[in-house]
Amino acid sequence: MTDMNPGNEARTVAGKATPRGRFPHLKRAGDLVFVSGTSSRRPDNTFAGVEVDELGTTSLDIRVQTAAVLDNIGDILASVGAGLADVVQVTSYLVNMNDFGGYNEVYGRYFDETGPSRTTVAVHQLPHPHLLIEIQAVAHVPGERS
Repeated sequence: MTDMNPGNEARTVAGKATPRGRFPHLKRAGDLVFVSGTSSRRPDNTFAGVEVDELGTTSLDIRVQTAAVLDNIGDILASVGAGLADVVQVTSYLVNMNDFGGYNEVYGRYFDETGPSRTTVAVHQLPHPHLLIEIQAVAHVPGERS
């Protein structure tokens, strides 16, 4: 879906997991692109970083989920000609702050001290019990790039 106002567009991105509600993957407002909260959910509704053994025991991996979330954000930004290098602000939501170390380790593979500002908060839960993390982002993307 697209707004009629140039430079003000909302869209879902083909090939990414369909939002679990009536909201877009991203919303553009001039040169700013706001990426909705993004998880490790795949288009087939499975999750990266989740393994279930033959007895039904679930194992969740914050490192794999963090990488998948950041890769998903990169893919969403690519739909407007941008990438993770254009991200200026990140808000990360962790279900358990005991996962902060693993999350921070992987985050540091994508961004360093010259990267976006960041806030990380603990939340009671996310929209699915297999999710350990969700990240929303804001990118600065000059209009001529999309």
